Amino acid sequence: MKVLLNNHTPFMFAHGGAQIQIEQTQMALQKSGVEVEPLRWWDDTQTGDILHHFPRIPTTLLQLAQRKGMKVVMSELMTEQGSRSKVRLLFQKLVTRTGLFLLPQVILSYFSWDSYRLADACIALTPWEAHLMRYIFRAPSHKVHVIPNGVEEVFLRSPRAKRDRWLVCTAIITERKRVLELAEAALSAKTPIWIIGKPYSDSDPYFGRFITLAKEHPEMIRYEGPISDRQRLAQVYREARGFVLLSKWESLSLSALEAAACECPLLLSELPWAQSHFGGSASYCPPNGSLSATAACLRAFYDSAPVLQPPPTPASWSEIGLRLKKLYEQLLAPPVRLR
Repeated sequence: MKVLLNNHTPFMFAHGGAQIQIEQTQMALQKSGVEVEPLRWWDDTQTGDILHHFPRIPTTLLQLAQRKGMKVVMSELMTEQGSRSKVRLLFQKLVTRTGLFLLPQVILSYFSWDSYRLADACIALTPWEAHLMRYIFRAPSHKVHVIPNGVEEVFLRSPRAKRDRWLVCTAIITERKRVLELAEAALSAKTPIWIIGKPYSDSDPYFGRFITLAKEHPEMIRYEGPISDRQRLAQVYREARGFVLLSKWESLSLSALEAAACECPLLLSELPWAQSHFGGSASYCPPNGSLSATAACLRAFYDSAPVLQPPPTPASWSEIGLRLKKLYEQLLAPPVRLR
């Protein structure tokens, strides 16, 4: 069995969770004994049994792979649409279903809605995203599989430590993650916050406003850039009073899973991705609340964090690799003939 991994966004242009997911998936599969390599678009001699594409695969590419005899697995990060209201999701469903019947194929190929139906398997990170694949895009239920991201061993095996006074947020510094708004709320609530991460670009005005605020209030807003040392990052989670991520929209956050592996209390946006995965083991805050409302959530979380029960331990990447391997084997197994 040989698996080819594919992604259309170069890592050098957009670092973040998707890059970590793909890199860790490849290493986990290799550890489980699966032959795996990136798809080489320039190599017409490359072969494979399964094409695993991140995220939504263009329908034309899917069909070309299947014509070559390959099984196609699609891992979709339903980041924005997974955070939409029920009314907006219903509208999207109606538009999608109507479009599938009325729009010409040349336009439909641009949206690749049919990829959910035609892929041999669709992987969702949370039960909520699995529901959306079926509800909006007509993905057959038997093709949809919930397989979350894993966590590196360095986080799962990190030693316990005494909790410090800092709340910690690990995120790309961009509007979607609401890092600046979190820092402003922390100032208002008088809850010290440590922001770990970097922007997509140092010239981003949003990042500039955040840096200005952090420099003006170093006693409450700690910022030293990203932490690339994974062991050091695990120690930060172990020593943090709590982990906070108040994104406008999100898929299953790798940072939240890493913090959970380090038994760090979680305060997350009150969105379906978080609630469907963490349930009652995390605290929640409305993602679009006012400064005062967000500050109140932060203060309440800060005060209660020392007595909160830690979240359940997430799966390791090794475990996720074995689950993917099992799925691949099922796809490649010969059909059962009825006598």
